[in-house]
Amino acid sequence: MKKFSILLLLAVVAFFLAACSEDTASTNNEKTADEETDQKVEKKEAEPEEEEPETPYKALEPAEGSEPIADGLTEEEKEKMPAVQAHGGERERMVPVGQTLVKGAEDKSDGPLKDHRIVAYYGHPNSENMGILGEMEPEALMSKLKEQTQAYSDADPERPAIPMIELITTVAQRNPGEEGKYFHMTSPEDIDRYAELAEENDALLMLDVQLGTDSVMNQVKLIEKWLKMPNVHLAIDTEFHVAEGETPGINLGQVDGAEVQEAVEYISKMVEENNLPDKIVLVHQFMDEALTNKDAIQPTDNVEVALNYDGWGAAGTKMSLYRKFVRNEAVQYGGFKVFYKKDEPVLTAEKVLKMDPNPSIINYQ
Repeated sequence: MKKFSILLLLAVVAFFLAACSEDTASTNNEKTADEETDQKVEKKEAEPEEEEPETPYKALEPAEGSEPIADGLTEEEKEKMPAVQAHGGERERMVPVGQTLVKGAEDKSDGPLKDHRIVAYYGHPNSENMGILGEMEPEALMSKLKEQTQAYSDADPERPAIPMIELITTVAQRNPGEEGKYFHMTSPEDIDRYAELAEENDALLMLDVQLGTDSVMNQVKLIEKWLKMPNVHLAIDTEFHVAEGETPGINLGQVDGAEVQEAVEYISKMVEENNLPDKIVLVHQFMDEALTNKDAIQPTDNVEVALNYDGWGAAGTKMSLYRKFVRNEAVQYGGFKVFYKKDEPVLTAEKVLKMDPNPSIINYQ
């Protein structure tokens, strides 16, 4: 009995010693965990925050005395779109005069279109037939572009305009070429030259892809090194994207909105990973068939999206088609192309800005 009592006592003592040991270990582990947390917090606090990227453009200041666009309009013009834009339909405006966001859209980015308008000159330096870029030497081109841009800053001083060069970077062609994709690439030297020209003039550069039988994403990756520059953006020419067995310029091309959206999201990720200024994706369209599934196209927090009406001819017809393709099939922003040699008449900045909604990008060919 006594021996049993001694054994019982030893067992109790051993139990308490084990419990104390576990408490001590637990306390030490908790202390270690707390210390690790403190170290992580200190390390995080020590890491410098990433600086916001610098703005790679400068809008042209409105001339002294320029007045807001609405100040020069009648009450009817403030309430109704131009009759030619309505094309016999209802004329009530969707958005107030001067607003560039389409109805119901928002812009969560800090991109150029949020507070500005863009005026672009379109084309290829080696072809007079493809736009004004091929008609003028670079310095003369930039001088004329600034004059045209100034007209929009003066017409709407509340939204100063930024000059932009829209360079055709992959050119659709009627022969398959070395890769069998019915396009050829603009030389890297030409792209670099216009990127430098834009940078020297506080302007933007937009790289336009005409696709041929290639995919949107393949072409985005072809020009990715330039898209990573702070002042470079993307345009997609939908009409030149044809199916296998078809030929650009003979068959009307087509792009699915889902393909556009893939590019938007790819560039959005590029902006985040490289700490770039927010970017624009511009989508050209002049016929219904050229762009399908528009609902799939959505802007992101760092990519703005503009749909651009891209036809030439009678000004009234063009304005009504802008209503059809841009205003009534809205995404975020609208764009409108003006042809110096093919439009009848060539619209002034003041007449372009009477449209509903105001075009955020006006490109000239």
